[in-house]
Amino acid sequence: MKNTAVWARDLARKHLERPLPRRWAHTQGVARQARGLAPILGNQADLLEASAWLHDIGYAPDLVATGFHPLDGARYIRDTHRADDHLCRLVAHHSCALIEARMRCLATELALEFPPMGPVLRNALTYCDMTTTPDGLPVEVATRVAEIRNRYGPSDIVTNFINEAERELRSAVQEIERSLQRNTL
Repeated sequence: MKNTAVWARDLARKHLERPLPRRWAHTQGVARQARGLAPILGNQADLLEASAWLHDIGYAPDLVATGFHPLDGARYIRDTHRADDHLCRLVAHHSCALIEARMRCLATELALEFPPMGPVLRNALTYCDMTTTPDGLPVEVATRVAEIRNRYGPSDIVTNFINEAERELRSAVQEIERSLQRNTL
């Protein structure tokens, strides 16, 4: 579908803007970051931007099924909107989601329903997510990781996930930053 990003923006707005305004602000910031990667993504820029708009749609109260937002969001766009397989897979695996899925005993479901994509777009979406604050502002990855730990507290599953995934998250961000410096992926 041409201009998938516009459709994705409208869908995310519908589900996030009113019930979760801060999540909506974050989503807008992640999409801005994605648009900034367009010069190095070529014909994949629209897909990345669409995934940025939809990466947190699974948090929408009317879409929660498992309580694991990457899986809930990917299932929703697949089952209800027949979204492109690549888009569903990016939403399902954004920001090292498979690590958290293992902690939630959902890794098998996630991997079987949505096989991971190659690292280029996965890293790009991770970069966009992990360099955007909850309020939609640009931020360094170290600050974002610290903010997540602080927001969830030391005993939350999300904090445990961040502790385990931090190295991979930072690596993905660094890879995209290097690509931006070279102006190529």
